[in-house]
Amino acid sequence: MATVLIHATVSLDGFMADPDGGVDWMFGFPSADEDQRLVQDIMSGIGAVVGGADREQTIVEGELPYGGILGVPVFLMTHTPHDPVVRDGTEYSFVVDDIGAAVAAAALAAGERTVSLLGGSIARQALTLGLVDEIQLHVVPVLLGEGISLFGGLGRRVTLERIDTAAYASETHLRYRVLR
Repeated sequence: MATVLIHATVSLDGFMADPDGGVDWMFGFPSADEDQRLVQDIMSGIGAVVGGADREQTIVEGELPYGGILGVPVFLMTHTPHDPVVRDGTEYSFVVDDIGAAVAAAALAAGERTVSLLGGSIARQALTLGLVDEIQLHVVPVLLGEGISLFGGLGRRVTLERIDTAAYASETHLRYRVLR
């Protein structure tokens, strides 16, 4: 059975993007080989992705989950129906207004591998419905002061159990199990 994982890089103050959606602040910090291995291990375990579709429901270069390098099925949340899109061998399926159905389809596609949830809204909806098994955060040493929050507006308490903590160069890697 697939593990459902919120996987994100955040600022120390909990933002996953600046107010305009930019993420350039994530880059340029010192990194160690151990950081790269840790992230690569997570990515190699991903069997499917659930994220949000852009307003045009297109698959735009530069906006592909994980840069399009995973080659796993991607399920995109949307408000209007759209036929699946195949790009560079990856199928992007659109799921209308039902995060539970998107996560179930992704879990089926992932098999024994991980389903990665991308985006604050997706993460909060899945947490609220009790669909998340683990949270893996890569905390970058920067305070943005404002931006798009990963967990802001969750509206409920979620208790976590720490599975692992690692820090090698600049980032701190935090892994938690969601307790139900």
